Amino acid sequence: MDFNQLIKRINELSRKSKTEGLTPVEKEEQTKLRNEYRALVIGNLSSQLEGLKIKHPDGSITDVKKQQG
Repeated sequence: MDFNQLIKRINELSRKSKTEGLTPVEKEEQTKLRNEYRALVIGNLSSQLEGLKIKHPDGSITDVKKQQG
């Protein structure tokens, strides 16, 4: 499922949950889709941050690295 379809389905389920409620199967689908969305956003953000460099006042440049833990 591409990103736009994912967002569309998440929004459909959200609207339905507010108006008529969700079945247990739909609640499970909603949770799965939201987790998939979070993983995509975190992955995209991580990729962007890995390309950043920090320039310190002394002129040195440091790559941004993923913290352990």
